[in-house]
Amino acid sequence: MRRVSKLAASVAVTATLALTATACGESSTSSSGSGKSDAGVGLAFDVGGRDDHSFNESAARGLDRAAEELGVEFKEMTAKNDETDADREQRLTSLAENGFNPIIGVGYLYGNSIEKVAANYPDITFGVVDSVAEGDNVYSMVFSEHEGSYLAGVAAALKTESGTVGFIGGVNNPLINKFEAGFVQGVLDTNDAEGTDVTVDVQYLYEDNDAGFNDVAKARETADGMLGRGADIIYTAAGQSGQGSIEMVAGVEGAWAIGVDSDAYVQPGLAEYKDSILTSVVKGVDVAVFDLIKSVQDGEPLSGPHSYNLAEEGVQLATSGGFIDDISEQIEAAKARIVSGEVAVKETP
Repeated sequence: MRRVSKLAASVAVTATLALTATACGESSTSSSGSGKSDAGVGLAFDVGGRDDHSFNESAARGLDRAAEELGVEFKEMTAKNDETDADREQRLTSLAENGFNPIIGVGYLYGNSIEKVAANYPDITFGVVDSVAEGDNVYSMVFSEHEGSYLAGVAAALKTESGTVGFIGGVNNPLINKFEAGFVQGVLDTNDAEGTDVTVDVQYLYEDNDAGFNDVAKARETADGMLGRGADIIYTAAGQSGQGSIEMVAGVEGAWAIGVDSDAYVQPGLAEYKDSILTSVVKGVDVAVFDLIKSVQDGEPLSGPHSYNLAEEGVQLATSGGFIDDISEQIEAAKARIVSGEVAVKETP
């Protein structure tokens, strides 16, 4: 097995899924081939599924790219709210028993179950996004969300008219805390450098419930409260829930939303709101997923943890729409300071 040494280029390709199947009591889709000794790729989404316009959607782009460029077959499955590790283990075991390789769990909640199931199937390569799991046949794909969020904080501090910006997190946990920490630091460092006086309103949808990643209504309500308190830019790190925040922001003249994980401006499901999407903190989940699938197809499966960071564009700030073109020099300067090590971005608030 080899460990990743370089980041592949990110290419977004859309594949059409036509077949629907049911496994473990949930909805899943497949391009064919379950039950074969080499059935293709098995991918287990987090709550919200493929069309969440955010985290899962990014993973789906990597899968679609592999189908288009490498000709792989695949099967998708999707988590429900309030699942246990046993539920996730059952899903992963089902994919392993049906001959899928690699098998990828999208989301930190798959960490424990990937580690356990991978030990039972040493000849299959497993991948997990946003968690580090042990195992010689496990590739852990983690990201420097705090670095990308720092750049979003710089952008927010420079573009706000009201002097108040907001951060909405889906669940108050260490992963989402990284988004908050980077964003707040980016705002505060810009205050110091530019002489601005911007404050950050921080709210979480849930303290400890993965419903925070697919509760559009609660995100809408939370964003409404922030807007009412004077925020004119809101950055939401909450998966599918972020749609609710974007919808609410789009209804207020002069307000801006910042997307997460995928470039919200180019998401078809958010097209009617795109003129209110300032930028997005993009995570290269699609790149990581494609990297792993290709490595297995090449007979040199990746293993171990790898961090996709700002230096290798594993995280980046989207420029779609051109709304931050006027501050591009400040954004690039901030990026350079992070990459050089001059600025160390915090991972905790």
